[in-house]
Amino acid sequence: MEIPSRKNVLPGLALFLMFCGVTVARTDPRNIRSGSVIYEHGYCDQPYVVVTRDGGWLCVFTTGSGHEGQSSQYIVAARSQDQGQTWSEPVEIEPPSGPEASWAMPLITPSGRIYVFYDYNGDNIGTLSGRPIRADMLGWYCYKYSDDSGLTWSNRYRLPVRLTACDRNNDWQGNVQILWGIGKPIVFDGKMIFGFTKLGKYMLDQGEGWFFRSDNILCEADPEKIEWHMLPEGDHGLRHPDFGSVQEEHNLVWLGGQRLYCMYRTTLGHPVHCYSKDGGHTWTAPEIATYAPGGRPIKHPRACPRIWRCKNGKFLLWFHNHGGKTYDDRNPAWISGGALKDGKIYWSQPEILLYDEDPKTRMSYPDLIEQEGRYFITETQKSIARVHQIDPSLLEGLWTQGLASDREVKGCIFSVQPQDILHSEKIPMPPLPALSQGQGFSIELRIRLCTLQAGQILFDSIDENTQGIRIHTTENNSLGIMLADGQRQVRWDCDPGLLTMNRDHHIVITTDGGPKIITFLADGILCDGRSHRPFGWTRFDSRLMDVNSDAGLSLSPGPSLKRIRIFNRPLRTSEALTLLQES
Repeated sequence: MEIPSRKNVLPGLALFLMFCGVTVARTDPRNIRSGSVIYEHGYCDQPYVVVTRDGGWLCVFTTGSGHEGQSSQYIVAARSQDQGQTWSEPVEIEPPSGPEASWAMPLITPSGRIYVFYDYNGDNIGTLSGRPIRADMLGWYCYKYSDDSGLTWSNRYRLPVRLTACDRNNDWQGNVQILWGIGKPIVFDGKMIFGFTKLGKYMLDQGEGWFFRSDNILCEADPEKIEWHMLPEGDHGLRHPDFGSVQEEHNLVWLGGQRLYCMYRTTLGHPVHCYSKDGGHTWTAPEIATYAPGGRPIKHPRACPRIWRCKNGKFLLWFHNHGGKTYDDRNPAWISGGALKDGKIYWSQPEILLYDEDPKTRMSYPDLIEQEGRYFITETQKSIARVHQIDPSLLEGLWTQGLASDREVKGCIFSVQPQDILHSEKIPMPPLPALSQGQGFSIELRIRLCTLQAGQILFDSIDENTQGIRIHTTENNSLGIMLADGQRQVRWDCDPGLLTMNRDHHIVITTDGGPKIITFLADGILCDGRSHRPFGWTRFDSRLMDVNSDAGLSLSPGPSLKRIRIFNRPLRTSEALTLLQES
């Protein structure tokens, strides 16, 4: 066991970080500010992209000079010929002079024609019971098309939105409909389908899911001959009577044949999902979405849970990995990979995909673009829309979790085996990167406790100035960490009840200085708070600096601590799972 002296290494490391640390934080590709700006305006939302026949991109989005819901809201299209690095000036699909036009969803057909489906306040409704109201979800569902990659657009056509119970019971008794959609239409078996939400009460209550399907839009050039089917058949859309008023933003992926999968948002602290075996005509009863059938519920607040099917047949889920019930805390965005097994999607343990340095930033309404083996994600914070290239190894890691145990995990700077621990005294700590400069580290532990009493210290480098790291048992059968720089501290622990006496446990604690987040991976599960708390991860103060100390490291001797490794970078969830698979 060779461990470099902290005194020999740290000065050079500190000098290096002093000159380039800020650059490291700002160039983290997960930091949304490192992305390319599509458009910035008073309001800018739902940037959705199709790849045109010449390989360019066309992005359609909702914009306006004011904030969301103002009467100046309209839809536009912008082009990029360099995979999102630069963008043309937007072309108006509907003008800002009104009525309100919102929430455009694009579809490209084999001929190269591009359709957009959107809300249009065609009756110019602006009041309810004599009061001025937000009207961007009122009125008609419309579409236009372009045969020149978005430079010009056709006349407006109206979709045949069937009047149902939801409409007849709304504030206008069905004379006005309340609806909108998110995401993009999907293509399967020569057909097109997209989801949308109707509301039974203004504003935003009694949501339910519906779908427009066309079996000939991909090949029919005459818009008057396009066939439309609004599904499911009958008077009631997709919703569960026990899941509350908020059931909205339904989006889809194709599973093969006539099978479809839908996910949507609620205020339960979880998204909801369901399956169709007949192309959207009928659906299974909506259920709380889980990582695996009958397994652990996925946590997500009132935000868009976006799902995609990739060209390799695998799936991706954008969500926010906590059990909040409001619009807040949409930062960071997390991503899980999905694979189909026995007709059901199994979701991986998630990774942080994107974050902003300001915790109050709320990013949402993303889109996925695949081109030439590269992956890109768009997102918006309601005023700036950006595009980000995603490292394909991040996604491959999600799709292969638990399948590759021989993958090398780089960055180990400290490793102790059981025989070393039995006779250890204080050990020199390796220098750890500076958290304040966007760096981070991971600590892997294999432990076996003969008692679950709180306060057992397994790992301790805290010095007399209260600087360093301590890992210890806490109340409720859990393991906690304290990080301190002499002025500030942060404490967090794994989910309650995860430790069992006289059983081997594998724990990876990751401190990530980019998003300023601490996570626990416990026995292969990324802690999410379970039913005990909304969050399984925590943020730490961006001013937390250097958690190195000169005290040396004390480790718990004997059977409590069976192995420890320290990595000089924050490990991905998939990498931490690779460590679990090692013998």
